[in-house]
Amino acid sequence: MLKLNNTSGKKGIKLLATLLTAVLMITGCSGGSGGSSEGNWVSIEDRYTVDPEKPAWQLDKKEEATDLTWYVNADWWNTDFGKDIVTKKIKEDLNINIKFITGDDTKLNTFFAGGDMPDLLTVFDSNSPVVQKAATWAMPLDDLAEKYDPYFNKVAAADTLNWFQLTDGKTYGYPNYSNTQEDYDSGNIPAKTAFVIRKDVYEALGSPVIGTPEQFQSVMKRIKHEFPALIPFGFNSIGEGTGSLGDTLQDFIGVPLETESGEFYDRNLDEDYLTWLKTLNTVYRDGNISDDSFADDGTAFEEKVKSGKYATMLLDGTPQQGGNLQIYMSANPDKEYVAIDGPQSTKGNAPTLNQSGITGWMINFISKDCKDPAKAIQIFTYLLSEEGQTLMNYGIQGETYQTKTDGTVELLPAVKELQLNNADQFKKDYRMGEFMFFGHDRHKALSADAFPEAIKQMQEWGKGKLKPHFILENISPDQGTPEARALSAINTKWNTTLVSMVRSKDDASYDNALAAYKSFLGENRWEEIVKVRSEKMKLNKEKLGIQ
Repeated sequence: MLKLNNTSGKKGIKLLATLLTAVLMITGCSGGSGGSSEGNWVSIEDRYTVDPEKPAWQLDKKEEATDLTWYVNADWWNTDFGKDIVTKKIKEDLNINIKFITGDDTKLNTFFAGGDMPDLLTVFDSNSPVVQKAATWAMPLDDLAEKYDPYFNKVAAADTLNWFQLTDGKTYGYPNYSNTQEDYDSGNIPAKTAFVIRKDVYEALGSPVIGTPEQFQSVMKRIKHEFPALIPFGFNSIGEGTGSLGDTLQDFIGVPLETESGEFYDRNLDEDYLTWLKTLNTVYRDGNISDDSFADDGTAFEEKVKSGKYATMLLDGTPQQGGNLQIYMSANPDKEYVAIDGPQSTKGNAPTLNQSGITGWMINFISKDCKDPAKAIQIFTYLLSEEGQTLMNYGIQGETYQTKTDGTVELLPAVKELQLNNADQFKKDYRMGEFMFFGHDRHKALSADAFPEAIKQMQEWGKGKLKPHFILENISPDQGTPEARALSAINTKWNTTLVSMVRSKDDASYDNALAAYKSFLGENRWEEIVKVRSEKMKLNKEKLGIQ
């Protein structure tokens, strides 16, 4: 969804825009016109009496439908509501109409600057002022639950609520895919990263091992020779980040999360990782990484996944690519992508694959201007409950799925057929697995049908390779600080440096790009940033009880 921007001029403009947005957000969240001061604490006297043992949406007798506006800070979000089987059921059960609005950070800021706040709001950056200063514009979930829906506390995870607690002791936002240590221990969380290769290519090559840099380079050469129509190696869209060549590759080869003394470790400059970047540069110089891979946006990348254009990929977000992988698999029997061990640590480190962590992904809030906060917290409770989770993942009993005697569920044949052979129509008609504001992988473990067939082997390969990255979550300097501005510049510099290193035409260019980045660190408060991150890591450990 992000577009490549290689020129330094454009980077500068983008950085300036980002800084301006951050400043505006800070202003907006710090008592600007966005949001009322106390929250719209409506009376429910004529509607229902709260019951800690029963969700409020089953008690509420409000006859007229409640119209709510829900802003999602992502242009790609599907704004339909009430047309597919999942949102139609939500609409009926809760007697609500939701108007979704989408946008980017600039649009998000207009809400705070203009004072016309949506009823509900979803953002993605837990380190942003919008999240960190939520007490100024959002209603506390603790108080909403107490006043309108105490059943919320039965379906919300206590560890997640504690993790998002602000300094006033209250929690304002609740994420999806927030994985606690208990979730990791359960084994119900599948890996979302894999090094994949087309099965027909793999078998034609004699199932080679691709673990060392030398093996990797050699196999990419063979692919180019024996399958000239394919791109030997691909990776997630770079956009303004690092695609899957940054922390994803670092996790894949098991780069340490911290120093031996428990402080922040600069994984970008890890010797093992740099060896693999050098290898990718060699593969690029051999002509086995396409220049288009650095320019493709998310849509272009997905089209190549759908058509099987890449022979191998380091793929992050296999569930998000599940539909595209399934489309290719269904159209090309016995040529599907399969996960193999792929690149390995040159130092013998085991993979430390990441998942969404305890911070999760989409963070949901109820604004102080919400027209009906009682109904809003009912939505939170409903979507977090077993009933809501089952609906979002599997639809309606008897209509889209059936429960088996062992308690697991399976899609009905016609629905399964559509999932396998018409992924686009499946998404349009059912939207199962997509409307996931409060989704969690533990409910997907109830059925073999929760994920497309195309990614099940990849998830099986990933068993035992996940490691929580809790200590590294939310450790960036607070936005608005000199360290945060310096880190933003460093991240931008690293993203362009990584691309330059992989695309270097000779060793001197590679070395110069890396040396320039190291110098940039010294010129941009790197030591102060490391100190802040180490302190926040220490706080994370204290919060989680990690020694």
